[in-house]
Amino acid sequence: MKKKIAIIIVCLILVASAIGCCFLFKNDELELKSVHSEAELEKLYKGEDTSARDIATYIFTLPFSIFYNYPLHFSSRVQSFDYDIMEDAVPVTNSSKSGLALDEAVSSPTSPSSGSTETKDYSTTNIQVENVDEADITKTDGDYIYSISETDVVITDVRNPKEIKIASRIQSGTGVIPEDMILNKDKLVVIYAKSTSSSYYYNSSTIVKVYNIASRERPVLLKSYELDQPYYTSRCINNMLYVLSSGYLKKDGDKIKRSYTEDGQNVEIALENIKYVNKIKTTKLTTIATLDLNNASQDVNVNAYLLNISNAYVSENSIYLLEQKYEYSYRRYAPPVSSLFGLAGAIGPFIYEEDDDDNDSYGYHTEITKFDIQNDGSVTYSANTKIKGKTINQYSLDELNGHLRVALYDNDGARVAIFDEKLNQIGVSNYVAKGETMYSSRFMGNKAYLVTYRTMDPLFVFDLKDEKNPKVLGELHIPGYSTYLHPYDENHLIGIGMQTEEIVRRNSMGQVTSTTASVVGMKMALFDVTDVNNPVQMSETIIGDRRTTSAILTNPKALLFSKERELIAIPVNNYSEDVEIGEESSTYSTAISMYTNYSKPYIAEGYFVYNINLEEGFKLKGTIKHESATTYKYSYYKNSKLLRGMYIDENLYTVSETAIKVNKLDTLEQVSELKIKK
Repeated sequence: MKKKIAIIIVCLILVASAIGCCFLFKNDELELKSVHSEAELEKLYKGEDTSARDIATYIFTLPFSIFYNYPLHFSSRVQSFDYDIMEDAVPVTNSSKSGLALDEAVSSPTSPSSGSTETKDYSTTNIQVENVDEADITKTDGDYIYSISETDVVITDVRNPKEIKIASRIQSGTGVIPEDMILNKDKLVVIYAKSTSSSYYYNSSTIVKVYNIASRERPVLLKSYELDQPYYTSRCINNMLYVLSSGYLKKDGDKIKRSYTEDGQNVEIALENIKYVNKIKTTKLTTIATLDLNNASQDVNVNAYLLNISNAYVSENSIYLLEQKYEYSYRRYAPPVSSLFGLAGAIGPFIYEEDDDDNDSYGYHTEITKFDIQNDGSVTYSANTKIKGKTINQYSLDELNGHLRVALYDNDGARVAIFDEKLNQIGVSNYVAKGETMYSSRFMGNKAYLVTYRTMDPLFVFDLKDEKNPKVLGELHIPGYSTYLHPYDENHLIGIGMQTEEIVRRNSMGQVTSTTASVVGMKMALFDVTDVNNPVQMSETIIGDRRTTSAILTNPKALLFSKERELIAIPVNNYSEDVEIGEESSTYSTAISMYTNYSKPYIAEGYFVYNINLEEGFKLKGTIKHESATTYKYSYYKNSKLLRGMYIDENLYTVSETAIKVNKLDTLEQVSELKIKK
C-alpha cells in the first residue's frame, strides 16, 4: 500500500513540475531577446541552442516518447511534396494598391512624385502598396530618366524628346554593381551589391549611397554606408528609407562581425542591440537600416535581428519578414508535455494519431515576424507567429485595417489566413486545389484571388469580409497559368502568365499513365469578377511561342499599365529552347528556370505595347525592338538588366542598359534614340 502511495505522490510531483515548466516555457517562448555575450553569439553562429527548453523537454518526455512511437503508435502518413521552395527561384518584387475598397477605382499605384514639373503626366514604378515606394532599375521624374547601365547609373535629360542626352554618370568602384534605385525629391538612392570574390553575389555586402541631384549634371554624395549582409529589399515611406539586408553571420578573425561602415568609419553594433525571438534558431543576421532622406547627413540607424528571410511584405505601418522551411513533426521524437497528462495522456499511446494542427504536422511552415513602423520612422519588434504552408512572394500578403491576410499553399492545397495586429490568427479558409501549386495571388479590398496549377489554371475568388470565416466564392478553369495578377478596376482583373496545352499519355489499355503540360506561349487574360461566384475570362492574347518569356513573369515592376490611357506594355524575350512541365516534377520551378536562366542565347529582346479596354480586350499596337542575338548575348549579371518602359506626356520611353528609345504613344513612331552603353 505504501509503495502505491509513493508512486502516486511521485506522479503528482511530476505532473505539477510539468505544468509549472509549461507555464514557465510558454511565457518565455515568444520573448524578443538580446545577445548578452560573445560566447552566446558564438553559440548562435554555430547553430547551438542557447535555451534549455528543448533539452529539458526531451529528457522529461523521453519515457513517454517510447510509448508514442514504439511499438503502439501504428499511425503514419506519407506525403509527397514539392521540395523546391519557390522563393529560391523567384525574385520577389512589386505592383498595386493594398487594401483596395470595392467602391474605389483601381489603377496602378505609383511611387511618390519626385517633385518635378507638376504639369507633366508620367508613369512611375509599379508598386504594391500605395505610398510605399519600391526600388527599381529605372526611375523618372518627368524631366530626367535614371537608369542602370552595367556598373554605371545614368541620368538622362529627356525634357526635349527629340534630343535626349546624358546629363551625368555615377560610376561604381571595382567589384561594386548597382542593383536598385529609389528617387525621392532631389535625392537619388543607389543600392549596390559588393562581391568579396569573383563569384557574383557570393558573400556579398550591401552599399547604399545617397546623392543630392538638385543639379542633375553634378550629383553630390551626401551619405554612404555598407552593411555586411547581402541586399534583400528596400522601401521609402514618408521620406524614410528602409534597406533590408540578410545573410549568414560572418567572422573577422576569431570574432563574429557585428559592425557596419558609415561614411568611411567602422561602427560596431552593441551586443544588446542584436535581437532574436527566443524560439527561432538561425545563423543568419538580418539588418533593417533606416535613414531620414530629409536629413541624409544624419547617422543611419541599424537594427540587427537573428532572422532568416524567405519573403518580405511592407505596408505603411509595418514590416513583415517571413521564413519558410520544411519541418518534421516533433511528435515523431517527443509529444508535447500537455498531451502526456490527464485522460488523453493516460490513454494517448493507445489511441493517438497525428492530427492536422498547423504546428504539429510536418511539412512547410512559414514563420512571420512583424515590426511596427513608429511615427518617427523607427522600427520596433511587434509579434511573431507560425502557420503551416508557404507563400510565393510579397503579393501573397496584404494588410487591411491593421490585419494581415496571407495566401499560402502546401500539399493539402491553397488557403487564406487572417491575423490581428499581434499576429493572433482570426480566421482561415478551407483548402482548395489539393496537390496543386499556387502560382499567383492578389488581394483587392475584401476579396482575394488565387491561381493554382497542375495542368489547368483554376482562378479562385475568396471572400474575406467575415474575417473569422473567409470562404471560397467561385472558381474558373482555363488552360495555362498566371504568375502575376493586376487589378484593372474593382470588378476586373488582369492575369499574366503562360499558355499551355495538356498532354495526356496512355498505355496500351487506354489507361492514363501521366499528364503533362507543354508551354505554347505567353498569355495575358482579362477576367470579369463582377459575379464573384462565377468569374469569367473576357479576353486573352497569346504572345510568341514556347520559347517566349518576359521579366513580368517574375518581376511585376516590368509592367507598364494605365487604365485611363488604355495602355498595357511588357518586355518580351524570345529564346531558342523549349520547355515542358509535368505534374511528376515541380512545375513551377521547372518553368521558372527558363525565365531566370539568362545566359541562354535568345532571338530578340523587345517591348510589346497593347491597347486594353473592357469592350475590345487586348489589341497589339506594335513592338519596339532593342536587342537581337546577332549583336548582343544576354547575360543577366554582366550585361543587360531587363527592359523597362515609361510614358511622359504623349511619348513612350523604353530603357535598357544599352539604349533609350523614344516613340509616340499613339502610333509608336520613333522620335529619337540614345545609346547609353559606353
